[in-house]
Amino acid sequence: MSTPQPPMPQSAPAPDWQTAPGASYPSYTSPIPVVRTHLLHAVASEWTKIKSVRSTMWTLGVLVLLVVGIGLLTGALVSASDQDLGGESALGLGFFGLLLGSMCVITLGVLTTASEYGTGMIRTTMVACPSRGRVLAAKGIVFFLVAFVVTLVSASLVALVHVAMLEGQGAAEPTGGEWFKGTVGISLYIALLGLLSLAVGSIVRHSAGAITIMIGAVLAPLVMALFMFAESLRDVQQALFEYSIPNQLSIFYANSLSDSGPSGWDPLWIMLVVTAAALAGAFALLEKRDV
Repeated sequence: MSTPQPPMPQSAPAPDWQTAPGASYPSYTSPIPVVRTHLLHAVASEWTKIKSVRSTMWTLGVLVLLVVGIGLLTGALVSASDQDLGGESALGLGFFGLLLGSMCVITLGVLTTASEYGTGMIRTTMVACPSRGRVLAAKGIVFFLVAFVVTLVSASLVALVHVAMLEGQGAAEPTGGEWFKGTVGISLYIALLGLLSLAVGSIVRHSAGAITIMIGAVLAPLVMALFMFAESLRDVQQALFEYSIPNQLSIFYANSLSDSGPSGWDPLWIMLVVTAAALAGAFALLEKRDV
C-alpha cells in the first residue's frame, strides 16, 4: 500500500509584468536627486576640511599673533623712543611680523596636502572625488583665499595702528599706492608663497620634508649671501640678496636690500611664475602616481 504524498505548495501567481513574454522589470526612481558634481562641490568639501582640523586654527592663530603682536611691539618701541622717522613711511614697520608670519602660512600650505598622505586620508578623498586635478585645484583655491584674507586683515590692522601711532614722529603719510602695496600686495605675495608650499607638499608627500624645503628656500639664500666674502662671488652674493624672499617682501615697503634687482610689483610676478610652475608639476605627478 503506497504512502500518500503531501500536496505540493501552490506557487504565487506571477505578477502582471512577468506574464507577457519579453516583459522588462519596472524602472526605479531614486528619491535622492542625482546631481553632476563640479569644482564647487570639491571646494565645499575642502572648506569643510580646512576649517575642521586643528592645524588650521593653530597656524592661523600664531600667524595673527606674530603679525599683530610683533607689529604693535615694534610700533610701541619706536613711539617710545621719540625717534624722528625722517619722512619714511610707517608701513615698513610691519615687515618683521609678516616675515615670521609667513612661516605659519608655509606650514599650513604644506599640511593642506601632505598631511593627507601621512594619514592615508587621501585615499578616501580620491574615492569621493576621482578627479585628482579637481581635488588639488579645490585645495589650492580654498587655501589661497583663507591665507590671503587672514594676512590682509592682520597687515591692515597693523598698518592702521602704525600710521596713527607714529603720526607725530616725522612719518610720511602713505599714499594710496603705498597702502595698496603694503596691505593687498604683500598679502597676495604671502598667499602665493603658501600656495607654492601646497604644491611642494603635493609633490614631496611628506610634511616635515616639504616644510624643511620651503623654510630653506626662504632663509637659505639670504644666509648664504651674508657669508660670501670672496670678491669672485660678489655677483652671486648680489643676486642672492636681490632675489631672496625676505628682500622681495621688503620691496613692498620700498625698503629693498639693494639698489638693483626687482622693484615695484616685480616680486609678485616672480612668485606667480614660480608657483604656477610648481602647481603644473604637482598636477602632472598627481595623475601619474598612485595614492
